[in-house]
Amino acid sequence: MSIATPIYQRLSDLTPSQIEDIRAIPAHGEADSPAIKATRPTAIFLDEEVFRKERESVFHRLPVAVTVSAMLPETGTLLPHEAYGVPLLVSRDREGVAHVFINACMHKGSTLVTGCESQKGARITCPYHAWSWRLDGKLAGVARAETFECLNKAERNLVELPSRETGGIIWAILDRDAEADFSLLNDEIVADLGALDLGSQYLYGRKTFHLESNWKQVIEPFLEGYHVQRLHANSVGPLFADVPTVVKRIGDHIRQISGKVEFAPQGLDNEKNIHKTITHAYLLFPNTVVITSPYYMSVMIVIPTAAGKTQVDYHMLTLNKADNPKSEALYKTSYETVLGVFGNEDFKASEWCFKGLKTGALDDIEVVYSGLERCILMQYETLEKYMG
Repeated sequence: MSIATPIYQRLSDLTPSQIEDIRAIPAHGEADSPAIKATRPTAIFLDEEVFRKERESVFHRLPVAVTVSAMLPETGTLLPHEAYGVPLLVSRDREGVAHVFINACMHKGSTLVTGCESQKGARITCPYHAWSWRLDGKLAGVARAETFECLNKAERNLVELPSRETGGIIWAILDRDAEADFSLLNDEIVADLGALDLGSQYLYGRKTFHLESNWKQVIEPFLEGYHVQRLHANSVGPLFADVPTVVKRIGDHIRQISGKVEFAPQGLDNEKNIHKTITHAYLLFPNTVVITSPYYMSVMIVIPTAAGKTQVDYHMLTLNKADNPKSEALYKTSYETVLGVFGNEDFKASEWCFKGLKTGALDDIEVVYSGLERCILMQYETLEKYMG
């Protein structure tokens, strides 16, 4: 008899590093909230030249998340993706290996696969002249090949970008000529994501948001708890304590671990579902947010498309499929709730901030940050390191 995977994780399922930081969470009455002195100029959010430099120095140089593994759950799956300014095509070949190609036919450059949804296919076939490729990018067929006198088929494989699938996410380096350096994804961060089982979870729901805001402003709420009891006062705010998180840099990434309102240090080992009392929030540098919840996990890929425009690809992942009425009801309610909180509160706040900064009201005094927002400064310090 098969036994369903439990829809929860215990403390013992996590890495030693995660467990150590969880045990370091102080009781709410003992938490300290230090003050800091920190500001940033409004130009980092508004200036198109800053955006251009970010794109060149970070987004086209370093590994960036393209999608979650759960978007391509089976062999023979294709996913077109266009958000970083480069038309991409992600495939999972017959051996289960993920690839990231330029979504361009090697005959005349036509888009090969359109749309933004996963689709099944044994081959990649151009809709223009029906040239076809295997899912590993090798040219498989050319219509009326005998009419080409100078066609070298070996030169017409799809252009593949350096990519890696790890931690339940498919990463790519958008510069086709760049060295395939994935050292950003160090062993500790991969172990953390592995302990959360991101690579074996199911996609329950996915939604894309198009926001009038700078990408850094969209990420800021997920790097601080200062706003939670205020912005979310009428939604999830009462579930969280107004205290600092336990923070750790993992290479260029940031891990925050916090206790919810009912958190009690002495009850950790007996907790059947550790995510009921603990929240992990990761910023996977530069632009991917992972947040744990009791029965699902959120993965957000925050993609800058202009200085004041951002696309967010939100994914809700679950340890079990919604294969019975009880789990379907639980996941449906969770999905509607999280879309409401993120979409109508966090993302709206980022748009309000961008709109306000454009007025010039803060140009002379800059944006100021509190001790409860220190992780934002950690992210900006890393970003500034790469931008010189």
